[in-house]
Amino acid sequence: MSNKDYRVLLYYKYVDLPDHETFAQEHLAYCKELGLKGRIIVAPEGINGTVSGTVEQTETYMKDMHADERFAGMHFKIDEVEGHTFRKMHCRPKPELVNWSLEDDDIDPKTFGGKHLKPKEFYEMLQDEDTIVIDGRNEYEYRIGHFRNAIKPDVETSREFPEWIAENADKWKDKKVLTYCTGGIRCEKLTGILMKNGVEDVYQLEGGITTYSKDPEVQGRLFDGKMYVFDGRISVPVNRTEEDVVIAECEHCGKQEDRMINCSNPICNRQYVCCEECEKEHHAACTTECLEHPENRWDVDLERQVDKYDRIENNNNEKAGL
Repeated sequence: MSNKDYRVLLYYKYVDLPDHETFAQEHLAYCKELGLKGRIIVAPEGINGTVSGTVEQTETYMKDMHADERFAGMHFKIDEVEGHTFRKMHCRPKPELVNWSLEDDDIDPKTFGGKHLKPKEFYEMLQDEDTIVIDGRNEYEYRIGHFRNAIKPDVETSREFPEWIAENADKWKDKKVLTYCTGGIRCEKLTGILMKNGVEDVYQLEGGITTYSKDPEVQGRLFDGKMYVFDGRISVPVNRTEEDVVIAECEHCGKQEDRMINCSNPICNRQYVCCEECEKEHHAACTTECLEHPENRWDVDLERQVDKYDRIENNNNEKAGL
């Protein structure tokens, strides 16, 4: 039995929300009144959220959401934590749940997409050497942790995926293709994009890495490193066996490390792997140039520092298309 008093909820559902802007405004007020913190996106095609709160607050939230017939049956992935993992509560209306920027977006995950695999099924397919495994996240997420032998996407943002897939799809047309992401939402359309490009035998990890890490049978096997998350924790463990390894290195000292920070120069704002000692020594700057840059924000007052990290969080989410 855990003694942690807080939870993080990760969830999404593709469902028609024609008046999504009004819904977002009302939902934000509801979440603030309840005491939740986090980030929710509401679009005409559905909802995608990550929130933190006490056990009581999150229980109430899940109960109220399931009472709405539009979200009945929506699956919540739950992590137990020691406190809030967000600083504020945001609920924003957007055109898409994930920013793919598709010119002809006729991919509806409710009716079109790859086959969903439970963690054990995904684990078994991972071991087939003829299977192609595609990481549906961005490079900086891949850097600190990924499934063994997974292809690293040559993209910096989610909206670059369609072009990257179009350029590479011919190599995968006669293969079995597995896809995965953090919680599953990016693969809902990623698999459809693959299929639109002629890749027919396509699968996705149901519930993403988050669900895979908690499965009692697979216990996160064949995942090396940690999973990047879009909240104050930055990364969380996945592989819960003796196979667990650290695959990244601190860019300053070369020590094995799996924590990421943003460069303290907001003009750069690059995410990079850095140990705690080097973060202090180099004032969270990724290079000497960034350390000496006039816009460096290492020594600003606390209120501005908090504002800076809110901007960083928003920037990282934008890169992921979330």
